[in-house]
Amino acid sequence: PVVVEEAAPAAPREAMDINQAVQMVLKKALAHDGLSRGLHEAARAIEKGEAQLCILAEDCNQPDYKKLIEALCAEHNVNLISVPENKQLGQWAGLCKIDPSGEARKVV
Repeated sequence: PVVVEEAAPAAPREAMDINQAVQMVLKKALAHDGLSRGLHEAARAIEKGEAQLCILAEDCNQPDYKKLIEALCAEHNVNLISVPENKQLGQWAGLCKIDPSGEARKVV
């Protein structure tokens, strides 16, 4: 799970789907140090009331993690968005190495 603490809306130049919007929000939150990555950081940010948005991968292999994050988001009124793949979410959140050609490697 990834939690975005602060995200400033930007005026889109063209219509975008939800995945492009999530990718843009994560990129901006990462640049402004407003991103909590991982279960522990995400749960802490949600409980402190710092989280505005939580993004959870649908293919999470731990159902208990999904239940915990969904319950915390519901309890603290934090918006929850699901993305299809955890590898894709990891890449968007900056949990990867970028090789010299600009391709993502070692995505967590």
